[in-house]
Amino acid sequence: MNPNWELKNCCEHEQVQFLVTIGVFTLVILALWRTFLLTPFKLITVFLHEASHAIACKLTCGEVEGIQVHANEGGMTQTRGDLGSSFWGMALILASTNLLTAKIAAGCLVLSLLIVLFIAKNWTLRGLCIGVMNSLFSVYDIYDDLISRRVHISDAEKFAELCPCPCNGAAWGVIWAMISFIFLFGAIYLGLVILS
Repeated sequence: MNPNWELKNCCEHEQVQFLVTIGVFTLVILALWRTFLLTPFKLITVFLHEASHAIACKLTCGEVEGIQVHANEGGMTQTRGDLGSSFWGMALILASTNLLTAKIAAGCLVLSLLIVLFIAKNWTLRGLCIGVMNSLFSVYDIYDDLISRRVHISDAEKFAELCPCPCNGAAWGVIWAMISFIFLFGAIYLGLVILS
């Protein structure tokens, strides 16, 4: 079967369902953003973000002493980067387009998804919901930490100190937010291609 990269004859029933589900999840997540209901999902996102730091550290022959996830939706490792949660959001959105890959993704995340495993019965919806949550959390966190209130201990501020270019933390935040949106919309596009 050849992929439908041009998305000719878009959008069939599954593709419309996919887009509507992402839209509904986005609206629900944004409506509930500052409530305790999303705290478990936000902590999963923080864990995935910190796990991305640990993976980057290991890929560059570094040592990981541990990962901390805090109840205030913060976390800490000893590596740098802010696109890890966007990457995981993209991966989970793409995994949600097929029942088998959705089950594999959920299985790999079983420890961090323990709470969620008992809430939803549909593996595909669970992966899609958490994927959308990761993508939105990444953009929101970048905006909150670097543009609206300038947290000087953020990954972007630390990266700006090390990078020889003239960008400050807020500029890196804008760049990383754009990359996060590219991941999100790229995942939606690839999801539509997979479903076509």
